[in-house]
Amino acid sequence: MRTPHLSAAIGLSALLLAGLPAVSSAQDEEKVFYMVTHGTPSDPYWILVNDAAVQAGEDLGVQVNVSFAANDVAVQKENFNAAIAAGADGIAASSPEIGALVEETQAALAAGIPVVFMDTDDKDSGRLAYVGADLHVLGTTWANYLIDNAGLAEGDHVWMPVEAVGAAYQVLETEAIASVFDPLGITYDVFDAGGDPATALANMTDHLTANSADVDAIIGLGDLVMATIKPAFDAAGVAPGSIPVVGWGGTGETAQAVKDGYVNAAIWGYPDASGYDSIVLLNKAANGLSIGYDIPTQTLYDASTADHYIELTSQ
Repeated sequence: MRTPHLSAAIGLSALLLAGLPAVSSAQDEEKVFYMVTHGTPSDPYWILVNDAAVQAGEDLGVQVNVSFAANDVAVQKENFNAAIAAGADGIAASSPEIGALVEETQAALAAGIPVVFMDTDDKDSGRLAYVGADLHVLGTTWANYLIDNAGLAEGDHVWMPVEAVGAAYQVLETEAIASVFDPLGITYDVFDAGGDPATALANMTDHLTANSADVDAIIGLGDLVMATIKPAFDAAGVAPGSIPVVGWGGTGETAQAVKDGYVNAAIWGYPDASGYDSIVLLNKAANGLSIGYDIPTQTLYDASTADHYIELTSQ
């Protein structure tokens, strides 16, 4: 809480000493922020985002309402517009597809509602800030890791499962990967694993059972599919370490898979930061402070540091 100017403090004291009622500030009213995500409530990544956003609300003394659209753009747009209609004090949103939420973001800003993007950015939306990983950096990091550490070379093929084909994060990550692989003659394909854990496990197991001999490396483009690598390998009879794997690493399952040798290296995208810090930024904006900066959240870890991320996901 900011300390009031001396004159304001004296004025308030005088009112109290005189027995006169003090006028309540608008800031004394509980603020209500909306987090409008494209995620699914069963996705381990979004569970961490949700819990952190709720924690931020408790710490700041504000209300946080989180919604999940399960990768349905129409539902997310509806949730965004509902937050505007409710007179939100701020909206945090993840980008389901490039350009999908530009109209809604502009409408919110025109209504005086600050908007922060989190998890997946869309700079063209006009959002005031972004909290999350730089997806171009992620894609090039994974591709270069496989080249430098797994000997990937011309003629090799990379399998890239994802839970939501066409989602902004898949498109941007794939573009970055292509910028590294295409000039080197390394091929790749994006695989639609499905948006829930059971479907992803079944589809990934079937693909590996039939095609593991043709897969030289794997890049998991989302947290749900990365959390499924170990059980899919086990079900398909693929030995840990026999196929190099990199990708997202924001869940306990993936961190354990890194430690156990199923995954070579993974990106921790700080899902707790996406959930928590976006609410902090919105609260600052709602209190009249400027926020026009981004908070990048990513680091690459391997078996030597996996215990730290196992601990983080268990908190």
